[in-house]
Amino acid sequence: MTDKRLVLLITCMTAFITPFLGSSVNIALPSINADFMVPDEALLNWVALGFLLSAAIFVVPFGRIADIFGRKTIFITGLSIVVISSILCSMSSSIHMLILSRAVEGFGSALIFGTSVAILTAAYPMKERGKALGINVALTYLGLSAGPVLGGFITHNIGWRYIYGGMAAYASLVALLALLVLKENERCAENAPFDAIGTALYGAMLFTFMMGLSMVPTMWGGLIIALSLVVMAAFFWWELRNPNPVLKVSVFRKNTVFLFSNLAALINYSATAAIAFLLSLYLHYIQGYDPQSAGLILVAQPIVQAIFSPLSGRLSDKVEPRIVASMGMGFCIIGLALFALLTPSTPLYQIIASLMFLGLGFALFSSPNTNAIMSSVDRCDYGVASGMVSTMRIIGQMLSQSIALLIFLMIMGHTEISQDQSGPLMASVQVAFLVFAGLCVIGLFASLMRGNLRSGVTPVNALHQKQ
Repeated sequence: MTDKRLVLLITCMTAFITPFLGSSVNIALPSINADFMVPDEALLNWVALGFLLSAAIFVVPFGRIADIFGRKTIFITGLSIVVISSILCSMSSSIHMLILSRAVEGFGSALIFGTSVAILTAAYPMKERGKALGINVALTYLGLSAGPVLGGFITHNIGWRYIYGGMAAYASLVALLALLVLKENERCAENAPFDAIGTALYGAMLFTFMMGLSMVPTMWGGLIIALSLVVMAAFFWWELRNPNPVLKVSVFRKNTVFLFSNLAALINYSATAAIAFLLSLYLHYIQGYDPQSAGLILVAQPIVQAIFSPLSGRLSDKVEPRIVASMGMGFCIIGLALFALLTPSTPLYQIIASLMFLGLGFALFSSPNTNAIMSSVDRCDYGVASGMVSTMRIIGQMLSQSIALLIFLMIMGHTEISQDQSGPLMASVQVAFLVFAGLCVIGLFASLMRGNLRSGVTPVNALHQKQ
């Protein structure tokens, strides 16, 4: 039997890959644009969007495939695809080749994230699972936070292509360790037919939804989002009638812990993913910090989160995850509300203190919430649950950015952001943080409604029992 500490090491090394690949490219876009002389900004944005779309579309289906045919095989296949696609990214001779390579990289990342958390969950008993998942979550957020900082350093000193060259070498090392160390998990329903129609509908649903978000607030964006809702209805109709669905919709209906934990995760990511974007603009255009100094200030949040995520995960092994995660969501509300009170003269120590407060809130929420999601399902559904954790993060990131951009458009119009527009920019930042704090209030109710993981009693079930 594989040593669970080695499983933790491998999955934590992997947890850094996908979020780093998703966040590091944003800082490199100007350099990529200079290399390829991209004629259309929308085409340049596909370097980031293509990766996110591909990862979101394939992560749940391949989580299901991993549950059926074995997680180790899918996990190592995903790492191998990341290695090859990263090499192709570093060798790209045109923007179109880079976009295609990034989409393949997203596909490989989906195979990793559809299995890594599942592999880790299966290796640890429930009484120790929160601690392990806490460490894993810390590495995930470290990847998200280190992406812009490390990506910016590499881009500035040796060029953006070395981001992908370095990732190819790193992923090769992880793949080799996984091949030597991991044992194949037990296979569930190996002979069950794969739900190809459900997978196609799921992919079309996410593709149209995320495409629509990327085009908000244009009319086409609204129409495409409406189309995604129609496809969503068709997807749920099909899944409810399929004996071997790619996504067990019945789990959401019958498992309140799973349903509300995923909903809380989606809301939390939607309310917090744009924080770095908003504060970067505030620190640069309002407070006058250069990009490097602003990046160093923003590091305060992930440092606190990385420190406390393992501790909060361990706490959720002893205390109901609902209590710890809801406390974290409450901290996020206060932190976001503090940022809604920002002014041009807010002292730096107050900004850093608020960031540290938010980092503590994220730590208290994320690890216990992931523990609740993974521990609320059967072993044969770990892959799909792992995929849902990643899907909630990716969709939440897209929603958060779309909400922030929509607020900017409503207040500032199509005016280019500059120091001359400091007044409207300040108002946009304040309103955005206020909206995000309101979202977290809704998320707090979702977190509390999930009920207790260990007793299986939820507020919803308790209400039904009384009736």
